[in-house]
Amino acid sequence: MKFRPCIDIHNGKVKQLVGGSLKDEGNQAKENFVSGKSAAEFANLYKEDKLTGGHIIILNSVDSEYFDETKRQAIEALKAYPGGMQIGGGVNDKNAAQWIETGASHVIVTSFVFKDGKINYENLKKLVDAVGKEHIVLDLSCRKKQGEYYIVTDRWQKFTEEKVSIELLNKLSEYCDEFLIHGVDVEGTGSGMEKELIEILSDFDKLKITYAGGIASLDNIEKFKELCHGKIDYTIGSALDLFGGHLSYEKVKKM
Repeated sequence: MKFRPCIDIHNGKVKQLVGGSLKDEGNQAKENFVSGKSAAEFANLYKEDKLTGGHIIILNSVDSEYFDETKRQAIEALKAYPGGMQIGGGVNDKNAAQWIETGASHVIVTSFVFKDGKINYENLKKLVDAVGKEHIVLDLSCRKKQGEYYIVTDRWQKFTEEKVSIELLNKLSEYCDEFLIHGVDVEGTGSGMEKELIEILSDFDKLKITYAGGIASLDNIEKFKELCHGKIDYTIGSALDLFGGHLSYEKVKKM
C-alpha cells in the first residue's frame, strides 16, 4: 500500500473538483481548489520526492475550447517527470502510443473501452495492440445506483451497465497492468471513503489497484489500510494542503 499523487487539469489549470459536478456543457465544475502553479511544477515536486505511479487527468473533452491548453499542461508535466506518471483523458488506440512516447508510464482509459454502456472488447484489443498490456490502466471509477457500484464514463457523467465486481476485475485483468478506481460520489468531498467499494476491491489479488475518493485524514488512511488489508494504493486530492486542504502532504508522503 502506498500513496500515489495526482494532477487533475481542467480549463488549462491544475484543480481539485467535486467529482460528480463535472459537466462538459459550459466546461462547468464545482471547484475545491485552483492552483497558480503549473502541472509541470507539481510533476517536478513528485519527481523530487520519488513518488511514482501517480496520475495526470485531462478533464476537458476534445471539443472544449480549453482542451489544447489542458493538453499542453499535461504534456509539460510528463516531460518534467518522464516515466513517473500515468495519463488519462481522451485516450484511445490512435493516441495511446504517442502518450507513452511523450513520457507516460501508462495510459488510463475508460470511455474508449466502455462504449454504449458495455465493454467494447474490440477497442480493448486495439489498445493492447497499440501499447501493450503493460502500459494500460483501466479506470473503473464508479457511482452507486440501486445499492451497487456502476462504472461511469465521459468524465463521470454517464452510467454504464457494468458493475464493479471481482468477476469483472478478473475478466479485464487480461488486458491491463493496473486499475484506477475513483469513488465518484465522495470524490472531492472529504466526506469519507466508499467503504463497501474498498471491501469489494480488497478481495482482488491479480493486479495493483489504486483507489481515490473521500480520504481526508491520517485516521482515514489507517482505516483504509485496515479495510483493504494493506493491498490497495491510494490517492488524496482536495484534502491535501498542496491543494488547499488541511492534510499535510509531507506527513502523507512519509506514511
